[in-house]
Amino acid sequence: MNTARLAVFAPVDSTARVEAVVRRLTDAIALGLLTDGEQLPSEAELAAQLGVSTVTLREALMALRQQGLVETRRGRGGGSFVRAPDSLDVGVRLRAYAVDELRDLGDHYAAIAGAAARLAAQRALPSDLAPLRRSLAEMATADWDGRLRRLDGRFRVEVAAASQSARLTQEEIRLQADIGPLLWLSRDERRGHDEMSVRRLLDQHQTLVEAIAAGDGDRARALAERHVQDAMDHLIELRLRLQE
Repeated sequence: MNTARLAVFAPVDSTARVEAVVRRLTDAIALGLLTDGEQLPSEAELAAQLGVSTVTLREALMALRQQGLVETRRGRGGGSFVRAPDSLDVGVRLRAYAVDELRDLGDHYAAIAGAAARLAAQRALPSDLAPLRRSLAEMATADWDGRLRRLDGRFRVEVAAASQSARLTQEEIRLQADIGPLLWLSRDERRGHDEMSVRRLLDQHQTLVEAIAAGDGDRARALAERHVQDAMDHLIELRLRLQE
């Protein structure tokens, strides 16, 4: 199991555990860390991994079933299986944020992404770089609408996972689920329906991987922060236009 997935199944916080389990698994599904049709571990195994009781886990799975994110099959070969949502009305979500909230969220996200990238440059092993390069290769052949978005989110989580910090990785997962779809709105606005925008995105990621591989923590941090702030600036511009 890779480091990002280990963070998904790490113990949850001790408070509001049902909500914490629901949020952890919802974010992982939204980012594609848990894929459509994937079978979750058994209730006993998953409860142990998350550090909760089986009663708590069952309540969380019930909530996920009600949201249509998990289905339970009975009988031989049964269990709990992931059901990834088809779409998300991110425009509605964007309108729920005030500009000041978006700016503050962008500052927070840039700080997390920058810290994770800097630590990844200091701590990453060759085995930590392999998932990043694999994601880049998959992104090069992915369609803009759909898989490329999920791969971009996965790449950013993998950068955090390379920092060897479970808390930073979990925070990256949470932020990606919250703001990742919104950031793609700004990219959609700028892409011009051409291959140049995809190339630009891949070049940014490749440069970040090179900085991490070279152990250049300051450059990795600066690149990660700039990528986030650039996308957030365009997202804020889009939000302002929605007010007009």
